[in-house]
Amino acid sequence: MTAAERTLLIDEILCREYGAPFVPFSFRDPVSELVGSLLSHRTKNAVTRAAYTKLRESLPTWEAVIDAPTDTVEEAIAAVTYPEVKAPRIQAALEEVRKRRDGELSLDFLADMSVRDARDWLEKIPGVGAKTSAAVLSFSRLRMPALVVDTHHQRVAQRLEVVPPKASLDKCATILQQYVPADWDGQRVYDSHQGFMRHGQRVCHWRSPDCHRCVIREYCPYPSRD
Repeated sequence: MTAAERTLLIDEILCREYGAPFVPFSFRDPVSELVGSLLSHRTKNAVTRAAYTKLRESLPTWEAVIDAPTDTVEEAIAAVTYPEVKAPRIQAALEEVRKRRDGELSLDFLADMSVRDARDWLEKIPGVGAKTSAAVLSFSRLRMPALVVDTHHQRVAQRLEVVPPKASLDKCATILQQYVPADWDGQRVYDSHQGFMRHGQRVCHWRSPDCHRCVIREYCPYPSRD
């Protein structure tokens, strides 16, 4: 069985275990999702949501965020980790979109591109890597079949040895995206991410994973090293 075949078999098990199909948590436009994703780096979801809400209340349009003093943006998102880094990064990302779209602050056009081309377009924005580009396409109202790979997903995939043990997050995302069948739609790819992520959060912990209650233990080499 190839790594791709094993990944898809495990994916089916995890989707059943955690109750797919999953209801999307966001219906935002892709520019808003870009900002939310940049805010979320190394920050808990609840804190990210609160900071995003405060930013929108303080500066109701993305044009206002670009034009505001960076200190004002930083103050609005102060609850997240590294607000002093994220504030100028968000402003620069929004300005880059506006510049490349001849003054239009919209990413809806990405819906007409392939996933790979759309991700390449996004990843030319400073500060946007594989996780953020996939999140913009998958989590926004675009619902494109871009696979988001977070650290939980990465950990599970590495322990299963379907990606190299020392592969970076971006490298894991690239490999796992290649395993996605061409006929999967955005919902099915979203379900795949959610299944792996929830397994990493609930069972396959970084320290002391609960291998005794793991539904994919028979496919995982990791317990044999315990």
